[in-house]
Amino acid sequence: MGFFETIKLLLWVVFIDCVGVGLLIATLMWFISNKYLVKRQSRDYDVEWGYAFDVHLNAFYPLLVILHFIQLFFINHVILTDTFIGYLVGNTLWLIAVGYYIYVTFLGYSALPFLKNTVILLYPFAPLILLYGLSLALGWNFTHTLCSFYKYRVK
Repeated sequence: MGFFETIKLLLWVVFIDCVGVGLLIATLMWFISNKYLVKRQSRDYDVEWGYAFDVHLNAFYPLLVILHFIQLFFINHVILTDTFIGYLVGNTLWLIAVGYYIYVTFLGYSALPFLKNTVILLYPFAPLILLYGLSLALGWNFTHTLCSFYKYRVK
C-alpha cells in the first residue's frame, strides 16, 4: 500500500473499527446489562452508556495491538502463505485477540457490584473456539480474508 492507502486504512481502523463498531457494541452491552444483568434490589443503579463504551475501548486496545502490530511481524512471511502454519499462526492471533476482547469486557462488567450473572459474558468463548477449530479444519485464513477486505476498502 502507498502512503494515502495507509492513511485511509488508519482512518478506517480508528473511525469504523474502533469508534463505529464500538458505538454498536457499547449500546448493545448497555442495553443487555441494564435489562438482564442488574440485580433486582439494585434497580436504583444502572450501567451508564459511557461506561459501556469505556469497557469497549479497554477491550479493543489488546485486540488492536495483537492484530495491527504484533501480527505485522508475521504477516508477509508466515501468515499470508498458503500453508497450514500460515493460517494456524494467523487464526491463533485472531483467537487470542478476540478472546482478550471477550475477557476484558467480562472484567469490566463484573467489576460492577450491582450486576449479577456476568459470567454469561464469557459464553462467546464456546462459539469462538468452535469457529477457530472449524477454520483450521477448512483451511480458512481469517487474516487473508480481512486483508482482502481492507485492500478493497482503501482502494
